[in-house]
Amino acid sequence: MIIDSHAHLDDPRFDGDREQVLERAWEAGVRSILTIGNGRGPDDMACGIPLAEKHDWILTTVGIHPHDAAKAEDRHFQRMRELAAHPKVVAIGEAGLDYYYDNSPRSEQQQVFRRQAELAGEMGLPLVVHTRDADEDTERILKEVRPGRGVLHCFTSGARLAKVALNLGFLISFSGIVTFPKAAMLRQVAREVPVDRVLIETDCPYLAPVPHRGKRNEPGFVIETLGLLARERAIAVEALAGQTAENFRKLFYA
Repeated sequence: MIIDSHAHLDDPRFDGDREQVLERAWEAGVRSILTIGNGRGPDDMACGIPLAEKHDWILTTVGIHPHDAAKAEDRHFQRMRELAAHPKVVAIGEAGLDYYYDNSPRSEQQQVFRRQAELAGEMGLPLVVHTRDADEDTERILKEVRPGRGVLHCFTSGARLAKVALNLGFLISFSGIVTFPKAAMLRQVAREVPVDRVLIETDCPYLAPVPHRGKRNEPGFVIETLGLLARERAIAVEALAGQTAENFRKLFYA
């Protein structure tokens, strides 16, 4: 069983062929997809629920992306709490810090990230974390709040943040970036993360893995990331697929 642990199936780039994309994913062996509930901003965080209700093998989340932190109001956190009670909503996020784009002031990113981490802990839900060029503050907030469990998605940081996250009970998810020729340091981290703490994802429609780089990404392409990680760890693809699927179930179905 193969699971894409992070996708954006609501993205407009799928509007013309979304069902065909899902068919191709199933044909490739993907048996579950977690589609992220950020949408086009805080007012759209329920975007993944209709998809999850339509397909029994799709789950979703609710959250506010750091890009949209400046748009967050108190009512959005109340809405997040309400939506998180839906049976197909299995996590809070993606939430976090993005100092590469800085689309929202950093102080507001930190506040919104902290509130979502607190909500995840309060509700006993995993936290899906986005962090880019913000390792120090991500580490600090996670250590202060200690939400309990979660995943650093699309991991591109170094060994230090990976170790901190693992010590806090988090998993580490690798996207197509790990297949890029210049990602040797990331592959080193991927080899060192305990196999029972690894997830795989597409983050589609972004970050298509080699050999699809430059194309619109889709869930079926997660097999390329799976294959690369299996080769790097010198284990069978089927074994790693089974292990990452079990890791996913333990995190999101606990």
